[in-house]
Amino acid sequence: MDYIRQMEIEPGMDADELVRMMERCGFGARRLAEAVNIYEEMLSEDYTKFFTLAGAMVPAGMRNIVSSLIRDGRIDVLVSTGANLVHDTIEGFSHHILGDSEASDANLRDEGVSRIYDVYVGDDDFVRFEELLQEVLPQSSDPMTGTDFLRILGSRIDDEKSILRSASDFGVPIFCPALSDSMIGLQAWLYKQTRKLSVDAFSDVGELVDICYGAKRSGIVMIGGGVPKNFALQSMLVTPKSFELAIQLTTDRPEPGGLSGATLSEAVSWGKIAPEARRVTVYGDATINFPLMVASTLTRLERRA
Repeated sequence: MDYIRQMEIEPGMDADELVRMMERCGFGARRLAEAVNIYEEMLSEDYTKFFTLAGAMVPAGMRNIVSSLIRDGRIDVLVSTGANLVHDTIEGFSHHILGDSEASDANLRDEGVSRIYDVYVGDDDFVRFEELLQEVLPQSSDPMTGTDFLRILGSRIDDEKSILRSASDFGVPIFCPALSDSMIGLQAWLYKQTRKLSVDAFSDVGELVDICYGAKRSGIVMIGGGVPKNFALQSMLVTPKSFELAIQLTTDRPEPGGLSGATLSEAVSWGKIAPEARRVTVYGDATINFPLMVASTLTRLERRA
């Protein structure tokens, strides 16, 4: 019989020492510790590493973590919302602003400021974003896949810390199944009014399925849920395989029936995740759990090396 170990905090503890203490605790602490154990296996062994990104993670400050994981070869496939890619582009020439979640939104609108909880972004930044996209969007009458479109876009962003640029530099495909539901989609539509641009979004499905077929073993980290989560998971349905490692960081609950809160056990019933897979859902704010999970895992890998 194992017993709960009461945590002891000491000065100078690093992220991994803290997480290892959590392993013998209960509730969310133990879930986070298990997420690190799974992530360590995913990064240290021969897995095709899928990563899905939903929620306002880039405006909240998570951009450079994702970008570094790409550049260090720790993400093989990225599936993102369009909004995170928009804010990734904005961060290349400006900065999101620390704001106030209790501010008057009417006053903010008068000042030309948009609010994402306690983060601000100015209208001037969106104007610059629109101008930039009109400069860098590819012009072609031949259909291209969504991943090709984002690769070209990333190659024209002059910021090596950009998620789009990093993925383009290192050959990591970015899938954005709801690209039209973003300022990139809106600007691409405006661009098409005067120039040639053809994106075949359905081809992305086949491209991702091919990656799933070709993977010997697959692991997935899901930040939030939504379309990125489903797009990645459903791609296993037409293959004889399933994800063998799975980590989800979310604040959503399963009871309302929404995909963002759907349990990883439920995904087993669909054949998306293998019954014997190592899997864990960590409930809580991903802006806390994600950096801590990555910091702890990278510390372990560095010590092993």
